[in-house]
Amino acid sequence: MQKNTICLWYDKDAEAAARFYAETFPDSAVTAVRRAPGDYPSGKAGDVLTVEFTVAGIPCIGLNGGSYFKPDEAFSFQIATDDQEETDRYWNAIVGNGGQESECGWCKDRWGISWQITPRVLTDAMAMGGDEAKRAFDAMMTMKKIDVAAIEAARRG
Repeated sequence: MQKNTICLWYDKDAEAAARFYAETFPDSAVTAVRRAPGDYPSGKAGDVLTVEFTVAGIPCIGLNGGSYFKPDEAFSFQIATDDQEETDRYWNAIVGNGGQESECGWCKDRWGISWQITPRVLTDAMAMGGDEAKRAFDAMMTMKKIDVAAIEAARRG
């Protein structure tokens, strides 16, 4: 087990979520599924209790803790993309699998976990500062899924 691991709370679908992430993102895998040794408030002995997995190289544990807590935007995975094709692929996988769009490159998967699908052209523009960053920022503020060509055009002015 890693010294530091992200723990994500799921109602009851941690394994399904982990398998979806492993199929969707490179350098991702389900590494262990642990079953409860006894009954617990939201499940029975033998139910999947935790799932160990990685998302784009980041170690995570999914906990099937019941409906007590819901994920929100205070936590998100940010996935850097190299072009529109990659941006579309991840966005469409998340939104098209029961998720929902949000603003400025954010979306949620069907389990309520937030994702930022962020083309590098946008983060590069923001790092430049000044007028280029402002134009890219203003363009981003009008978008749901990030449009790489529109960000590139905004950077150029």
